[in-house]
Amino acid sequence: MNDARDALFPQIDRRSTLAARLDERLGAALASVAAGSVSPILDMPKFRAELASMDFATPRGIESVYGWVIDSLRDGQVHTTHPRYYGLFNPAPTFPSEIADRIAAAFNPQICVWSHAPAAVEIEAHVIRQLALRLGLPDDCGGHFTSGGSEANHTAAICALTRALPEFAQRGARSFRGHPRLYASKESHLAWLKIAHESGIGRRAVVLVDTDGAGRMDADALRRALASDLDAGNQPVMIAATAGTTNAGMVDPLRECAALAREHRIWLHVDAAWGGALVASDRLRAALDGIGLADSVTIDAHKWFAATMGTGMFLTAHPDVLADAFHVSTSYMPSNDQSVDLYVNSMQWSRRFIGLRLFLALATAGWQGFAEHVERSVALIDRMNTAMIGRGWRVANESDMAVSCLVPPDGGAEVASIVATIVDGGAHWVSMTRFEGEPVVRACITNGRTNETDVDALSVALAKAAES
Repeated sequence: MNDARDALFPQIDRRSTLAARLDERLGAALASVAAGSVSPILDMPKFRAELASMDFATPRGIESVYGWVIDSLRDGQVHTTHPRYYGLFNPAPTFPSEIADRIAAAFNPQICVWSHAPAAVEIEAHVIRQLALRLGLPDDCGGHFTSGGSEANHTAAICALTRALPEFAQRGARSFRGHPRLYASKESHLAWLKIAHESGIGRRAVVLVDTDGAGRMDADALRRALASDLDAGNQPVMIAATAGTTNAGMVDPLRECAALAREHRIWLHVDAAWGGALVASDRLRAALDGIGLADSVTIDAHKWFAATMGTGMFLTAHPDVLADAFHVSTSYMPSNDQSVDLYVNSMQWSRRFIGLRLFLALATAGWQGFAEHVERSVALIDRMNTAMIGRGWRVANESDMAVSCLVPPDGGAEVASIVATIVDGGAHWVSMTRFEGEPVVRACITNGRTNETDVDALSVALAKAAES
């Protein structure tokens, strides 16, 4: 019994020894990752056999187990922390956010109610308010941290439905006289389809609006879609604009969307999951012009703000609507204060203290530190674009963000073949997508460890792959 208790709850001196050895083992693994393959190299049959042998009947030493896990992760994943990973917004996390995870895990606060963790709740609220104000939301703004952009966007949809028709809270979608409608561009993150399904209004509630030929929502097409739905007896509820599309870093016409939302008295939400980090830069934030007119905004700190995974944010000009949407009362909760208790202002109930990740990073580096981070990413993309144009390639997107959609020169290899060659080689990781229907090589830089040498090496590799 004592051995089991010591394994689960070791004394302080033993904890310190184990932590020091863990740091050493992790450091060695991360160093080998940076010098090795971006793509997985794990021997899967061997891994599965070793995993199957761990039936939990016989206890093992913690160092041998975490060592096995570290080795498995070192060889068994696409390394988003690698400086030559040019993928989907999962960069190497800042060191402050890594420290935050360790602190939060050690104290393990339950922050669903203010009374149980006032310091943690206040820290998160402070970060949310500072970011919302920097976006241009009003002084009485609010919001909370989420598991990610999908939860934040879902929160926006619930708020929009609740404000559009108070009866929705009790009677659901059947309370609407016509079919409720949510509008997003065809280049938006299609989590909106899942959100509509989860909300009970059905996937057909999502109207995917045409783009303008350059990856942005077409304001005229949006206007026509609204008019068409009104003529058909449907009920517009929300416009979901995007500030930084996944494929190409394009920004929908936010001011035009805001004007249409006001005209039709519906909710304007801006999904700035990765592009919202531009707010840190006084030089680049003009790309987000009009975002402060939104009723709510999504930003994922685990993307360009480089927090550890699962650090989403929902920011709103109407914190009162959050309370209307998520209020609940039960005798076993120690309080029911809708001004501070997170369980009556958000989807989640029990939740980890995730906001500490962004707090420590912002407190350590300031807005200026993150401004330099995003500006450097954009400069690296510009460097790569210049190199590829010089090799006869074309940049299909005109983005203010650190993402490039590249088209090889005529006579070059197919895009799919180029991407496969790069990924299979292991030295770099890029992806294939479509921009306005055209297949492109997509490269994105959100990793603070990526440098000029890495970008130049990718340019050479892409050119060689196109010639092969």
